[in-house]
Amino acid sequence: MAAVIRIGRRSRRGGYVHIVIVGEEGGRAQALQNALQDFGLDWRVRWLAHAGGALTIPGDVRIDVLVAELRIGAQSGPDLLEQVRHLHPEAARILLLDRGHSADAVQAMDVAHRLLRKPLDAGELIEAVESVSELRDLLTNPTLVQTIGRIGSLPPPPRLYLELGRLTQDPDVGIAEVADLLVQDPAVVAKVLRLCNSAYFSSGRAITDMRAAVARLGTGTIQRLVLASETLGGPSVPGLDREAMQDRALRISRLAGRLLTGPSAELAATAGLLTEVGKLLPGVHRGGPDDSGPHHAEAGAYLLGLWGLPLPIVEAVAYHHRPGAVRMSGFWVPGAVHVASALVCGQPVDEDYLRAVCQLDHLPVWQAMADYSPEPA
Repeated sequence: MAAVIRIGRRSRRGGYVHIVIVGEEGGRAQALQNALQDFGLDWRVRWLAHAGGALTIPGDVRIDVLVAELRIGAQSGPDLLEQVRHLHPEAARILLLDRGHSADAVQAMDVAHRLLRKPLDAGELIEAVESVSELRDLLTNPTLVQTIGRIGSLPPPPRLYLELGRLTQDPDVGIAEVADLLVQDPAVVAKVLRLCNSAYFSSGRAITDMRAAVARLGTGTIQRLVLASETLGGPSVPGLDREAMQDRALRISRLAGRLLTGPSAELAATAGLLTEVGKLLPGVHRGGPDDSGPHHAEAGAYLLGLWGLPLPIVEAVAYHHRPGAVRMSGFWVPGAVHVASALVCGQPVDEDYLRAVCQLDHLPVWQAMADYSPEPA
């Protein structure tokens, strides 16, 4: 039994957003419809009780987002998402999980772009789907969407980094709680302590425990160190030097964060850390003479968007190699990340762009900052 919700206003992309939700959450259709009407969103939502209905949707019928429960009768939700990946590689894939299913969450990350809590919350779903829509407004290359969609096993979202972000939003959380979360992953602890004690970050006594690391560096820096460990410290990729990539990422992050102030500096530092994450994906252009496929910058940005990172970070990663393509005016996160990436990697800075945003006079100072950046260990 399928119900279809239609909200009349057209989207910026010239058509409806098409959502398919599979499982027993159909009883929440009215609540979702009310929320869509309140926000004036133009979605078409199809509710399916059985997995088979999703698999019979023709491949030439567009699905923007498919949402599935962990179990749909005898069918596994992740298995359904895997099959949908082949039939509709353009679809963003969301899995609904009950609380306490952390083990299932880890396994599902290979096929699910996002994990949401069950029962389905209209606000959480709207936020997730709207971020996907914004991502596709930003990166409209259909080849890019197909390439990312067809990848059999995406790098998993940085679980500890995202959990740390949620934890630190609580004003009652202190250093002890943050440290307790970090020590759950010994590999991350080892990486963070090594980096904290390197010349790149350390300027005093040696750090020997996570509470001291959090106290000295602050949660913002700790989050970025965790992010680097989770996204750039995985298994080897043929033809890619992960150590060198992590070294560049840390340099870019530090420099980009110094070119702006306040919350913008935090965004720039995080985006700078992720400029080359797309090189970890198969089928992308990494800069070699024989490379083909979408550019690694756009591919990495698309992956970050699917993970749910903030759009300013996604945009900065997407356009760090061509800042003039950014839709906004002025010098902000994408510009800072472009300058930092170019200076660290020894590439030309786009002086026409800097001239257009009235920042060219700052370039000599920024070059000096890059030249005197300390060496990471």
